[in-house]
Amino acid sequence: MQISARHPTDLIASWPLGLSHSVTVRPIRPEDIDLETAFAHRLSKETRYNRFLGAGVRLTRAMLEKFTRIDFSRDMALIASTTIEGSEIAIGVARYARLADDVTGEFAVTIADAWQGRGIGRRLLAILIDSARRHGLQRLVGEVLATNAPMLQLARALGFRVDFHPEGGALRRVTLNLRPPQP
Repeated sequence: MQISARHPTDLIASWPLGLSHSVTVRPIRPEDIDLETAFAHRLSKETRYNRFLGAGVRLTRAMLEKFTRIDFSRDMALIASTTIEGSEIAIGVARYARLADDVTGEFAVTIADAWQGRGIGRRLLAILIDSARRHGLQRLVGEVLATNAPMLQLARALGFRVDFHPEGGALRRVTLNLRPPQP
């Protein structure tokens, strides 16, 4: 895979989170493989199930390397981290991959269990939406388990349409039109 030389530093953002933590969001880099690996292995079974739409996904080193080697001319992956006792800890990841039609991106957001419910997913997804717009995507789509109420609520709050999935009742398809409304 050819990796784009331009790392999008304009997407770096930080904000305070409570009295003792701050969150930094930035595009993921290949050297983040250890952060990504530790993040993935700390996810609960439920969070992993929600992210990968089932229990059967085994996160291999090759898969995790692929998650950190992004062609930023096509796709985007953001990592949210905080520093605890002097060490950077990944607490969230958001990404989209451009689909074959070249105008749709399929997205996913995952927040570490201990950090859920603090607005991190909302901020990550908002930055991801902005990036998708600036990179010419016309829509973002995602597949969400019907039982993943927090993600469905977040999607609705950010303007996504939630529909039944063509493959069955256990999934929902969330879609956000990124084109500006026509006059």
